[in-house]
Amino acid sequence: MTIRLKHTAIAAIGASLCLGAGAASAQEFITVGTGGVTGVYYPAGGAICRLVNQNRDETGIRCSAESTGGSVFNVNTIREGELNFGVVQSDVQFNAVEGRNQFEESGPFEGLRFVFSLHPEPFTLVARPDAGINGFEDLKGKRVNIGNPGSGQRATMELVMDRYGWSIDDFALASELPSREQAQALCDNQIDAFVFTVGHPSGSIAEPVATCDAQLINVTGDTIDGIVEEFPYYFKATIPAGMYNNAEDVTTFGVGATFVSSTDTDDDAVYTLVKSVFEGFDDFKGLHPAFAVLSKETSATAGQSAPLHPGAERYYKETGLR
Repeated sequence: MTIRLKHTAIAAIGASLCLGAGAASAQEFITVGTGGVTGVYYPAGGAICRLVNQNRDETGIRCSAESTGGSVFNVNTIREGELNFGVVQSDVQFNAVEGRNQFEESGPFEGLRFVFSLHPEPFTLVARPDAGINGFEDLKGKRVNIGNPGSGQRATMELVMDRYGWSIDDFALASELPSREQAQALCDNQIDAFVFTVGHPSGSIAEPVATCDAQLINVTGDTIDGIVEEFPYYFKATIPAGMYNNAEDVTTFGVGATFVSSTDTDDDAVYTLVKSVFEGFDDFKGLHPAFAVLSKETSATAGQSAPLHPGAERYYKETGLR
């Protein structure tokens, strides 16, 4: 399956939770783990909480979005009971359910539950124009930011490296900068390239393109085709020409962002959150350009590896979405 991202202008979005005044005297607080402030996870969590908090006087539920280390961190923190919800890459969700890769030591997360899916997230390779990088294979021997431990981008990068038979020793430098620092590091000539699994358009990509003429590089070939064929949660993706002043389409692969919870989160709280998002779906889609490709039908079903949370299931059955 190939998903082509819709070309829209980059729009700014505040992560304000819009809590307002006059809250109900007795309230239930729910927390949402997101990602770095320059990615799409953070505004996604803010947008979800904004919709929930619009009705908090009626529902008694108050939502707070927190910037975190990303997908793996969110899963682990939900498992520990410190978060109610989290935005998680579809591959990380699968690994958590199965107890694979990053979760091999902790084992399968049997209490993880799927709520809905969000935007597609292409694996994006960004390089300095003078770095001599024209494909993923050219990263060997270069200074590359592979992502901070616990992030979804790091998890995907480690899988690709494994399929290429690479280790961090194959790079001149393998930095572990968080997403908010990688654009400046690239333009300051501290690294030659970085990889980022992110929804588009993204400020983290637009910044180095505008500041130091960074280039988006195709990530294709037999190795990538093999990954897409092997894992059902990966798909081919295209970043359209012109989105970042790129003259041609950029071809790569990617995952999807999913919204998850656990069996420890109250069914009514999950139902209320899902209802808030889906009844305000048009408003939600307008809160960030990366959401423009969403539909209720795909959001209710796509990217699911964990069992469906009963609170979400109740809403989907009421509305005929599942």
